[in-house]
Amino acid sequence: MTNTIAPRTATAPTTTGRFWFTADAVISGVNGLAYLVAAGPIADLLGGDATTYRWLGAFLVGYATVVGLYARSALSKRMGWAIVAGNAVWVLASLEVAVTGMFDIDGLGRAWVVAQALVVADLALMQARSLRAR
Repeated sequence: MTNTIAPRTATAPTTTGRFWFTADAVISGVNGLAYLVAAGPIADLLGGDATTYRWLGAFLVGYATVVGLYARSALSKRMGWAIVAGNAVWVLASLEVAVTGMFDIDGLGRAWVVAQALVVADLALMQARSLRAR
């Protein structure tokens, strides 16, 4: 009796890939909602203007929605790589904000920006690895 196992197709979603994209959506969504709901206190804590945090929060909620929908889909490689590229741009922009102090953030704000950039960089790396493994 011969047992044959069909090879996984190049576009088959993986549990690991789905996990990293879902994690990205959840983290971005929670962060975005916090910026929307608590923009004033966050601005007081990190420096900058509450309006900037509200805009950032709205962007992150929208981004989280798109990535969350993607994580529940068939996981197109092209869209996955677009999300990874977007995360890479976010990391570079965050580091620029931290270095320049753009948006009038203070020392704690700069540390927060670097910390979240490291989280996004890690997510992008894990997402890229999951896409390459397919």
